[in-house]
Amino acid sequence: MRQRPLRHTARGNLPSELSGFIGRGAELAEVGRLLETSRLVTVTGVGGVGKSRLVLAAARSAAGAPGQERYCDGVRLAELACVRDPALLELTLAEALGLTDHTTRPPRTVLAEHLADKRLLLVLDGFEHLVDETAGLVRELLLHSPGLRVLAAGRRPLEVDGERTFPLAPPVPEEALALLAARASAADPDFAVTGANRADLVEVCARLDGIPLALELAAGRLRTLSPAQVLARLEDRFGLLTGGARGGLPRHRALRTAIGWSHELCTPAERLLWARLSVFAGQFDLDAAEYVCAGPDMPVEGVLDLVGELLAQSLLVREETPAGVRFRMLETVRLYGAGWLESLGDAVRLRRRHRDWYMGLATWCELDWFSPRQHEVAALVEAELPNLRLALECCLDEPDELHLGQYLAGTLWFYWAGCGRLTEGRHWLDRTLDQPGGAVTEYESSRLKALWVLGYVAALQGDATASMCALYECRDGAARSGNRVAAAYAVHRLGCLALVSDDMARARELLGEALEQYRAAGELNSNVLMCQVELGMALAFLGDLPGALALCGEVREICEERGERWTKAYALYVLAYAALEGGGTQDARRLLSECVEINHAFHDLVGLVLALELLALVTVAEGDPAEAAVLQGAAEPMWGGVGLQLFGSGYFNAPRLMCRERAGELLGTERYAAYSAEGRELGREALVVRALRGAARVPRPVERGGVPGPRVARSTAPADQP
Repeated sequence: MRQRPLRHTARGNLPSELSGFIGRGAELAEVGRLLETSRLVTVTGVGGVGKSRLVLAAARSAAGAPGQERYCDGVRLAELACVRDPALLELTLAEALGLTDHTTRPPRTVLAEHLADKRLLLVLDGFEHLVDETAGLVRELLLHSPGLRVLAAGRRPLEVDGERTFPLAPPVPEEALALLAARASAADPDFAVTGANRADLVEVCARLDGIPLALELAAGRLRTLSPAQVLARLEDRFGLLTGGARGGLPRHRALRTAIGWSHELCTPAERLLWARLSVFAGQFDLDAAEYVCAGPDMPVEGVLDLVGELLAQSLLVREETPAGVRFRMLETVRLYGAGWLESLGDAVRLRRRHRDWYMGLATWCELDWFSPRQHEVAALVEAELPNLRLALECCLDEPDELHLGQYLAGTLWFYWAGCGRLTEGRHWLDRTLDQPGGAVTEYESSRLKALWVLGYVAALQGDATASMCALYECRDGAARSGNRVAAAYAVHRLGCLALVSDDMARARELLGEALEQYRAAGELNSNVLMCQVELGMALAFLGDLPGALALCGEVREICEERGERWTKAYALYVLAYAALEGGGTQDARRLLSECVEINHAFHDLVGLVLALELLALVTVAEGDPAEAAVLQGAAEPMWGGVGLQLFGSGYFNAPRLMCRERAGELLGTERYAAYSAEGRELGREALVVRALRGAARVPRPVERGGVPGPRVARSTAPADQP
């Protein structure tokens, strides 16, 4: 079945149903009934029988109409077909749930805690290659989350206690014919079922056992072949394509017949492209297809036409995404092509070409991150993440190319740190650095890059020990090899670690030293500007507001000139801090509003929570302690995903403690707690909308004395956990 782009909302991410759900009324009703009585329902069946479509239709029905939702915390879909590494299973579920966590806690623990009090329907699709891992995770989540229900689609059951399975058979003949006719009409508006062709169409459905995927493929051919011609070709191919191992399930032979029949109908060039495209995971674009698949036997200028042919035959799906037009192979189609590629003996070469393309893509994206195209780069890397993962796996599979994996994992620093992917970045950095083998001295620059990026990611996660070990190794290795740039990055990130550890004097020293080294090496990018912002932040915390304003004002100008927004957001935070110190609440709000907007767009949780807490303090100074308590209450739980060890004390904790103290004095303990609890109920989207509403709100009346001044000073109160 065609897969559609996900439609993200506050309560779910189910894809839009664009091609229509035909038939299956009885099956849909039965799955709904099972969901009413069981917390785990798995729809099973052969590939291509329509499991995904049925499960999505059942999920939409279970969700209810707007205002009548059965699951108050929504319905969420996790597509697992592209997840190759079992270690990424929990991260994929977290992403589907809209959950961001930057700590070193196990992702499974984070998931269980997040779902513990939720009333939510989780839809899992395509888990069969990770059945044991998925079963274990589902079992644990169901045990710890009494309000959770799971609706799964796979070729086999999960075999978890309490599971109710629903084996999905092919549709009845009338529904099969209706599906074939609908898909054929979509491909060719002139197509119609007539008295002359009805018998042939009924026979086609019968020969294909009514399997929806086979009918989709047949419908694509009905644009150029008559029903009688399609039927004749099926007759010619059945002997070969159903002659598998004796005792095999008929459904399996029927699916193989459908895919193999479509394969035989392709030209040799189309078959070759089909096989080569199977090296992609998830979506890909035309440029990638041309680079990876072209060769002496397939001119690059001919790939576009071949892609068009595969698209016309429903072997590819075209999708509009934030990263542009992209293509995807249905998984059963991709697997058939992969088997063909293996039989050609060309799989290893194509996988390396795939890796090389994504190495180049990551390099280009890193360079383009320091430009007005940051959002486009973020969207592109997000779309290409399954392929980047596959490229990293390819590097790890070959010890002599481990340096490429280190380079790739390090080159994606901007995505790990700037787009809310710290946990996944840590996963790949640890794997590439811990893997034995490779010529370390020859490719030391790649290892040094991975080390400073690991130090950066670990520091943001609150893992000071791992961060320091990686950065000292990078610094020492850079000194031995004379790598001035790597040395500057190591010193910079040691300064960053000192900053988040509240050692401001040490941070000022190291960040100043790193900035000098960057300038001496001629380095200028988002990292260099972030170093300058972090130095400004240290100066601001130490009371040198003129120095902080000079540094961050310069960064702001450079960012606006270059179109850089991610680093700019942190500069705006420091400028807002300084403005609030000087009593400029209006300027501080304006600066922080832009900061919140940017960080939210990039999914940068660290920058977002810092800005929101300072904005809550601004709100107190503006005379609305009730709204400040709401904002503070909403922001505080976000710290659990940032790193409690480092960001929960000292300088970074001062706005939070001051907001609690001032708003609490004005509201009283009970009212402050009530408004704070109101904030904790806000989702992130709602919180950001509320924060950006700003001065347009009407302040709630305060029964106690006047509002204290806005001055931000380091709290003398003991650090507490958020």
